[in-house]
Amino acid sequence: MSYVKANSILPEELIKEIQKYIQGETIYIPKTKASYQKWGTCSGARKSISERNLSIKKAYQNGYSVHDLMEEYYLSADTIKKIIYSR
Repeated sequence: MSYVKANSILPEELIKEIQKYIQGETIYIPKTKASYQKWGTCSGARKSISERNLSIKKAYQNGYSVHDLMEEYYLSADTIKKIIYSR
């Protein structure tokens, strides 16, 4: 998060209105709900994990054991089972 001076982006009338409520403080103005993105969307982490999970499911269906998958993907048995049994 970066800080921006209000007088460089907001109209003077709006700044005066805000000053009625707060002066000289830092405030956070949140995004609208419509502009939120899910975790990992921008970085590609979400896609990468989804592809990994699909690969784990396919390997299990092709006969790999939970133990084999644990060692190949460096995940716990519980995590492998959650991935395998999830929809």
